[in-house]
Amino acid sequence: MVTRMRSALAVIAASALVVAGCTPDKEQVTVDESSSAAPSASGSEPTEATGDIYSQQVAWGACGSLECATVQVPVDWSEPDGDTMDLEINRSVARDAGARIGSLLINPGGPGGSGLDFTEYFVTTAGEDLLGAYDVVGFDPRGVGQSTPVMCGSDEVIDAYYIPDYPLTSQSDLDDWATRTEAFAAECAADSGAVVENVDTASAARDMDLLREILGDEELHYLGFSYGTQLGATYAELFPDNVGRLVLDGAVDFLLPGEEQSIGQAEGFEQALTNFLVWCDTRDDCALEGSVEDKRQHISDLMAQALEDPFETGEAWELNGNLMVYGIVVTLYDEASWGLLNTALTELVQSGTGSVMYTLANFYLDRDGATGSYTANATWAFTAIGCLDAGEEEPWSYEDVEEFRALMVDASPTFGWWFAASAGCEGWPWVADDVITSLDNAASAPQMLVIGTTNDPATPLVWAESLADRLDAELLVYDGEGHTAYGRSNQCVIDNVDGFLVDGVMPDSGTEC
Repeated sequence: MVTRMRSALAVIAASALVVAGCTPDKEQVTVDESSSAAPSASGSEPTEATGDIYSQQVAWGACGSLECATVQVPVDWSEPDGDTMDLEINRSVARDAGARIGSLLINPGGPGGSGLDFTEYFVTTAGEDLLGAYDVVGFDPRGVGQSTPVMCGSDEVIDAYYIPDYPLTSQSDLDDWATRTEAFAAECAADSGAVVENVDTASAARDMDLLREILGDEELHYLGFSYGTQLGATYAELFPDNVGRLVLDGAVDFLLPGEEQSIGQAEGFEQALTNFLVWCDTRDDCALEGSVEDKRQHISDLMAQALEDPFETGEAWELNGNLMVYGIVVTLYDEASWGLLNTALTELVQSGTGSVMYTLANFYLDRDGATGSYTANATWAFTAIGCLDAGEEEPWSYEDVEEFRALMVDASPTFGWWFAASAGCEGWPWVADDVITSLDNAASAPQMLVIGTTNDPATPLVWAESLADRLDAELLVYDGEGHTAYGRSNQCVIDNVDGFLVDGVMPDSGTEC
């Protein structure tokens, strides 16, 4: 299991949620009935699009403080002249018309994160030079949010797939996982048609090249965070000659074997938890007593209790082991959220109830815990995109699960069991037509900057180092806590990134902020 690689901005916003006791007020996403979706040509080779979609005009309209528009992209890029679906975009126009360079596409990660929501946040944290020089363009990628979305059934269907604990203790449990996933995928197909088969990263990268063209840019300038680095690197592999200035922050080396990716994340979250415990140890109000290792063991004991006898929350779902991990993990993306974790643990220890941790878990899932409604489709979009990108995989046996569990527990004594509590994409019926297995073409593209954070739990620094090597790109390091760096770290990062994106001045590889 690999966790969603969320932008840290979402975690910072969680502070307000816990204080207010609510989740974000967003409308439930629905499928646009006007969008047509033909069955995909499974196994066909993607082709370059020609004709009308590249000549479409973008009709911008007022959208609060931004501008918004809808463009059409092929449902299946192997049939570029076939049926289309909506791609929703927004922009903040360059603030200095005389210094304007062009458009800068941004992506917050996930996969499944809303780029539309991200634009509103981004323009409050980005450097003034960048905002002056670029039209900042956000987009909900295909299958996500307000673009024609992947949908997978009712809230109850989603709950049943993602919330319960499903321990893998036998081959029968593993078989049940695949059966359950097959049934869930069937719900997605019934609600989404061919869209669910065509939300892979390569298709999203082709959408970005379409955006580049219809926005009038000769080259793609791009700033991607977390999973957005995979999207950017994929673009560079498919369209190396169209690459402008590319920045990849919180880098994902998606060409690493899946087992190595899981180990990296497990180690990363364990280290982030250690850093939280060290911080908590200095506070008079720390929920946990004893040494740092005593505190870690206390959390493990609470998790074991949640698995055996879930904590009451006052809502429809009790706090089980799975929800407890979600609640803890979401606070480890940014040190600004550590106080929330301490509050949640204090309730568990002192009251024996889990309402605060439950609220945090629901935030991770984009779910309103009080009503049971999902506020976005990011959770199941993550599954659909990730499983398409995974390509053909050998089925697991229960012996494989046991070996994997041992590796995960060794990497993370606290979270290892949870990383091994999933059979991932076992039972998912589709794979992408175009699975990226090399970045050799991308390495020929110029002007790429990769950013890594020393204590990033979701995308470890070693991933940034290895992705920079694959891309023959420069590496900028932020020495700090949390997930991603630009806009949430320090002025040094902003100065180096803006210096590259605006002035074309690349920092020396290995520069540390």
